[in-house]
Amino acid sequence: MNYALLVLSAPVSGHGARTAVRFAQRAIARGHRIERVFFLDEGVSTGSQVAVFPQDEEDRLAPWIELARQHDVELVLCISSALKRGMLDAAEADRFDRPGPTAHPAFVISGLGQLVDAAASADRLLTFGG
Repeated sequence: MNYALLVLSAPVSGHGARTAVRFAQRAIARGHRIERVFFLDEGVSTGSQVAVFPQDEEDRLAPWIELARQHDVELVLCISSALKRGMLDAAEADRFDRPGPTAHPAFVISGLGQLVDAAASADRLLTFGG
């Protein structure tokens, strides 16, 4: 089965983002495919490369990076949600004359069309957080 995931909650509020990455890891381990994960609203903060968590908390970014690298999962931050929250890739940082990117390079910034495309091509679209 081919899944697309939509993550709406920040990694620091609730368990939506953590549940989503755990679901993706387990689905892939069972032979399913996760083609794209789309992060919307507060979910875009999942891709922050500038967030720092206390040493006694789990790393909230590393599991997503590993998922993208090992299983070719596309991680997409909604552009309008990202810009409102200061999440910029290199191109957007340049475009808005900011010092540098704040989004981890494993994530791409794109529009809602990517979510529509993922939903159309997946067998199931699952939403996490809210």
